[in-house]
Amino acid sequence: MSEPKRVLVVDDEPQITRVLRHSLSAHRYDVRTAADGVSGLDTFRDWHPDLIITDLQMPEMDGIEFCRQIRKVSTLPIIVLSVKGEEKTKVQALDAGADDYVLKPFGIDELLARVRAALRRTPDAVDETEMSLSEGDFRINLSTRDIKVAGTNIHLTPKEFDLLVFLFRNRGKVITHRAILTAIWGGNSTEQTEYLRVFVGQLRKKIEQDPSQPKYIRTEPWVGYRFDPAS
Repeated sequence: MSEPKRVLVVDDEPQITRVLRHSLSAHRYDVRTAADGVSGLDTFRDWHPDLIITDLQMPEMDGIEFCRQIRKVSTLPIIVLSVKGEEKTKVQALDAGADDYVLKPFGIDELLARVRAALRRTPDAVDETEMSLSEGDFRINLSTRDIKVAGTNIHLTPKEFDLLVFLFRNRGKVITHRAILTAIWGGNSTEQTEYLRVFVGQLRKKIEQDPSQPKYIRTEPWVGYRFDPAS
């Protein structure tokens, strides 16, 4: 039997951390908690979790800065919890490096589903029958998650990697917003197009020579995107 996945929960509300510790432990996750971003960073460095669940509003260091600090050294999945549902706040969290955004109050079954989805996309879940993707300017190693674009090594977060691989596998097609959201974030996220705007923007900054005039990821107005690795 494989080792339980490690989940770090960072939240200053004791009731939330108690509920999440109990629920995640009941589903065979190894769980540790922290009450703010500073202690969360200490636990992250000492314990090396597989996934982080963090609140946004916390003392000492808020969730946005916490995500930024984690992203400086790691690409592990980060799920943000927040009572704020405004698009601006979601975009800030995603820009800071969050992979998913869950509104409080939330259903524990939904959160567990998002945890499973995030962990399925980590390197040890790669289908070994397909180890690499290659066409045009792109060389993608699915096992090591190494990416080269026009000979240059590119560093992506887990969600950016998932998005690029999905676009690559559907290259040449017009892919709708709904199809991408369902594939990358699950069926509950099909109306949250701000996810796409943020992640496509971030991805373009990393793979396009001129993000303002993209040649690989092209926008199909009101519909979605088209990916061409050989542009």
